[in-house]
Amino acid sequence: MVLLQHKLSVKLSQRQILTPGLVQMVSVLALNKLELKDMINAEMVENPVLEELEDAVPLLDEVGKKEEDRDRAASATTEENPITATEKKDPFEEIDFGSFFQDYLDPGYRTHSEMEDIERPSFENFLSKPSNLTDHLTWQLGALSLRPEVREAADLIIGNLNEDGYLIATDEELLGAAPPASPEADEETARNIASEVQALGISDAIEEADAEDVSEQLQSADLAHNTPASLPSAVLSSDAATASIPSADFGAAVAPAPEPVIHPKYEPRFTPADLQEALQVVQQLDPPGVGCRDLRQCLLNQLRFHQLQLEQGKNGNGTAQVLLDAMAIVDLHLRGLQNKQYKEIAKAIGRPIEAVQAAFDYIRTLDPRPGLRYNKVQARLIEPDVAFVKHGDEWLVVMNDEDLPQLRLNPAYKKLVTRDGSNDKNTRDYVKERYKSAIQLIKNIEQRKQTITKVCYSIVARQQDFLEKGIDHLKPMMIKEVAEEIGVHPSTVSRAVASKYAHTPQGVFELRYFFSESVQGPEGSGTSLLILKRRVKKLIEEEDASRPLTDEQITRILQSQGIQVTRRTVAKYREDMRIPSTHQRRVKK
Repeated sequence: MVLLQHKLSVKLSQRQILTPGLVQMVSVLALNKLELKDMINAEMVENPVLEELEDAVPLLDEVGKKEEDRDRAASATTEENPITATEKKDPFEEIDFGSFFQDYLDPGYRTHSEMEDIERPSFENFLSKPSNLTDHLTWQLGALSLRPEVREAADLIIGNLNEDGYLIATDEELLGAAPPASPEADEETARNIASEVQALGISDAIEEADAEDVSEQLQSADLAHNTPASLPSAVLSSDAATASIPSADFGAAVAPAPEPVIHPKYEPRFTPADLQEALQVVQQLDPPGVGCRDLRQCLLNQLRFHQLQLEQGKNGNGTAQVLLDAMAIVDLHLRGLQNKQYKEIAKAIGRPIEAVQAAFDYIRTLDPRPGLRYNKVQARLIEPDVAFVKHGDEWLVVMNDEDLPQLRLNPAYKKLVTRDGSNDKNTRDYVKERYKSAIQLIKNIEQRKQTITKVCYSIVARQQDFLEKGIDHLKPMMIKEVAEEIGVHPSTVSRAVASKYAHTPQGVFELRYFFSESVQGPEGSGTSLLILKRRVKKLIEEEDASRPLTDEQITRILQSQGIQVTRRTVAKYREDMRIPSTHQRRVKK
């Protein structure tokens, strides 16, 4: 039998614990200019000790001092000339007309609105907001007469559509027989559809703002010049980058693993037959092609809709034969169309190659992502945090803090901290806590400014050829190298460049753009990975469409230019840029 007893034990361990001030420093460093501005405004609302320093607006203590001087001067005038001051006083101003009307003109009753304080909804609830695909489909669904089971299934289908309008959930998931798929699986499905669209060459006018595509980084510098940048006139010198505040080094803290969330099991009230009926109802709604599970079904539904419009005399695009050819190609030969096997397709459907080309041109006018018509992507506001300016022969870093509120401590609250007997202990403790929080915030903002400045000066020292000659002269640079140079942890540099942009003579670029791996370049020098991808893309753009370059041929061309890469590396970079393979790029004449 085991006896339970109490005993003491001493255990020595080391744990990484971040203080509240260090946690705030980490969060402030990762903010860009717009986010920092919102955070400062929120802190000024919560902390009464903080106030904005503006030259045009007088401070609270200055206003109080002026009022005290005015009252003191008025009292001195009254003491010197008491008779004159009494004569100037108008007795008509002493009448309280508000209480007069309330006491003597009382109707004898009060309405409910006067007696009760009713909490009315905010006017912000009445502001119009842009409708998305879910709202558009739900509005159409509400105008249809459906059975409750079919309506429930249709609502569930609409809720499981992705931004492109595709149904990403299986029938088993909708019926509750299988657990929902992971977000990674849904993203993989969306990427597969996007690759099929890319292989077909269907033009898509709507671009995803948050797509992590390498080709977006390879845009020309002229596009970057279109981004507005508001820059201050003051220039930070190199001495300002090494101010008296010490540089804090903070590594990545290990966060505890979140506990798994157990969701209640969904039990639908509809049958598989009701689900199929609801799916057909959703696929008949506007826009055409919504609610499909793959690209083939999406294009087929749009072609059938156009065929119905043509029969009703409402569609002027294309002819009946072109629609029939397009439907036959999409239904049975979509893979061959992606590989541009026009002769094989023409032979299979028994049509001339010109008809296949006409059908393909019509297919390219379809919308492979119908949901984006209503899921409008909001434009991202980009305002550069820094600017790289050349002053003579020296490159300077200009911090863009023109619109940021300049904080100061309100000296009027210092009176509440003194122990003169007029303030209780709770008031003094509250003011002291607010003072400490305000001072810590001001120090963290200044520390953020110095850290970003040091990182940017290191970037400028390494990328002068890029700033002066263009994007083709970008040099490889690692975050670890910059961290060792300025004496901080690599995670500090990673936070300092996160979501921040720099205005350069070559355009506006994200600070992370300057960091890239290196490959073996000419004469043993390092070549940036982005430059290598640009060269691969340029070679493919300039190739003969009837005889496109293979990955092996691209590898030999790069090796002849002094860049030592393998065929597998070229194929990987080509797939990263979503460029089709040689077989898919070939155009047969």
